[in-house]
Amino acid sequence: MIGKKSSINIFPKSIWREFKETPSFDSLQKSVETEVGIIGGGIVGIISAYLLAKAGKKVILIEAEKLIDGVTGFTTAKITAQHGLIYDELIKSIGQEKAKLYYDANLVGLNLIKQLAVDLNIDCDLSEENSFVFAQTKEGAQKILAESEAYKKLAIDGGLAKKEVDLPFVVEEALVMYNQVQFHPVKFLTGLVEEIKKLGGQVYENTRALKVIDQEELVIVTENMSLISCDKVIIASHYPINDNEGIYFTRLSVNRSYAIAARTKKDIPVGLYISADQPTRSLRSVLSKEGEKLILIAGDGHATGRSKSKTIEHYRNLEEFGEAYFDIKETLYHWSSQDLTTLDKVPYIGRKTVESNRLLIATGFNKWGMSNGAVAALILTDQIVEKENEFASLFDPTRSKIKKEPAKSFIKSNASVAKEFISGKIEKTAKAVADLEKDEGGMIEFKGEKNKSLSR
Repeated sequence: MIGKKSSINIFPKSIWREFKETPSFDSLQKSVETEVGIIGGGIVGIISAYLLAKAGKKVILIEAEKLIDGVTGFTTAKITAQHGLIYDELIKSIGQEKAKLYYDANLVGLNLIKQLAVDLNIDCDLSEENSFVFAQTKEGAQKILAESEAYKKLAIDGGLAKKEVDLPFVVEEALVMYNQVQFHPVKFLTGLVEEIKKLGGQVYENTRALKVIDQEELVIVTENMSLISCDKVIIASHYPINDNEGIYFTRLSVNRSYAIAARTKKDIPVGLYISADQPTRSLRSVLSKEGEKLILIAGDGHATGRSKSKTIEHYRNLEEFGEAYFDIKETLYHWSSQDLTTLDKVPYIGRKTVESNRLLIATGFNKWGMSNGAVAALILTDQIVEKENEFASLFDPTRSKIKKEPAKSFIKSNASVAKEFISGKIEKTAKAVADLEKDEGGMIEFKGEKNKSLSR
């Protein structure tokens, strides 16, 4: 730490999970029937459950642990179509027309969240902000210039904005996307959960889905062997279950990133920020439960299992950045999250396999799960109510056309992770409890029994 001792506590804690008003639900203890079964109580599962219940569908939502306690509860909570420097890359990999669709889709997702917050009167600290990518190096500036040309081609509301940034350091270049949003995800989704209850939707916590059996009807098999018979199933559990169908572990890379929320002596920048340079630094303001404005600094990501540093060092790197530029007084929260990325960086949303349109998934949001998650809920709802959606083909999980160079790059970068993932699925090798570091999870051997999951 620059100039002082780190104030990071030994145990991770997300600022979003400090909100304690999310209702609790019993676990499922009997077999039941429904029209739509939804696996996963994060942003995709909850918005989908609300939209489907509002459309008159009988819905059951199950969560393995507590609602909003997975990736959605450990996000930076930026709702934006500015996903770093992605549009120049998308134009090259999937073409200009589809890149434009991706932008439009994420604006639709953003506006859905805004509209629901207004219509349902949900107080979720939502504010409209401009979103910036900034570069502190000439190399990063060149990337931003290329991305600015993509903005022009796609008619994106934004452009070069070096003079518009509100940062306490010199930038070589910056790119803005206007009128984006930040919010409190747990407050927002808690409001939707209350609406799901009013609409007759059923919610069960501590109900882990083991698999989905595809027979005359779909059957979700839970850990306590309660069965949920469904016409349609949405798998919104971050990583898809039934992975032998679609072999998604070969089509998704896994990355971990980190975040802190801290008090500062200096002013906190207005707007949303992410660096074009590596290691990534993502910035926004956030309100504590007492209403105090804090700075949220995120980044320092790496492929899961590939970091040469201890977990605490990643948090300290973020803290040192904050101390250098914002004079951090105290780090109050720190957390990390694992994110999945697809081959072409466009999420998989829709039918899980070519053979069945009854089993639907949403995964691979590439760290941008708020806008993409809302888009996913819209697409999945439309598919279940048999309504055409202009974005469905773009996100179709069964798509196969991909240019060679992006595919080769993905395979090369993901080879060792995939090898470990495949090995884990075949052999399920276990660790001893003592082998796990703090804030690390894994499969462990406990009292002679293997394949028990544990997090320290």
